[in-house]
Amino acid sequence: MSDKILTRARSWIVNSGLAEGDRLPPERSLCTQLGMTRSELRKSLLLLEAEGLLSRHVGRGTYLAKLPKTAGNAGIETAISALSQTTGPVDSMSARQALEPELAALAALHATPAQLRELRRLCQAMPVASSWARYEQLDSRFHETIAEASGNTLLQAMHRIVNGVRLVVVWRQLDTPDSGPESHYHSFDEHQAILAGIERRKPDEARQAMYAHLNSTLQTMLARR
Repeated sequence: MSDKILTRARSWIVNSGLAEGDRLPPERSLCTQLGMTRSELRKSLLLLEAEGLLSRHVGRGTYLAKLPKTAGNAGIETAISALSQTTGPVDSMSARQALEPELAALAALHATPAQLRELRRLCQAMPVASSWARYEQLDSRFHETIAEASGNTLLQAMHRIVNGVRLVVVWRQLDTPDSGPESHYHSFDEHQAILAGIERRKPDEARQAMYAHLNSTLQTMLARR
């Protein structure tokens, strides 16, 4: 799926007149309005759902959860759009390995009680995600919360770019089933290990757990190629 298609979907949402909570038109109508195939549309909707812009309810349709960010975030979104055109999955993971272990270490030092509660909630929610899009949304939020808990706004902005590129790159290539991850999916225990290091206020433990998690994800990705 090209980034132009995803940009087209975002632009349509901004200019559609829909408000948060409104239901999107049926797939057939959206395909016509956006000039997309059904496959392209579904991948776009999955990615936008993973980003938290849409929410889908079985039997009820797709709803606008929040409007795409504009103005103040234009620079970051421009960077994501440009970098996602030249970045592959392996480079995306390498960037995460360079950044996220240190974010986890900082989170172990600075996470607030509210941020720890949110991380626990996400760790409980991910294993019961009803779809891969829902899992990706929760997983993305887990890593975003760790970045926020670092207390470093510059690193948070860097993470938003890296994570945004990751979402585009991963969903461009994956053709995932509608059901969520299997019960033994490796990331579940790895997320718990990261959380444990942060909760115990052990920077080295959190750093090592995050690196191990990202390396495991990279190896799984390489095995599928």
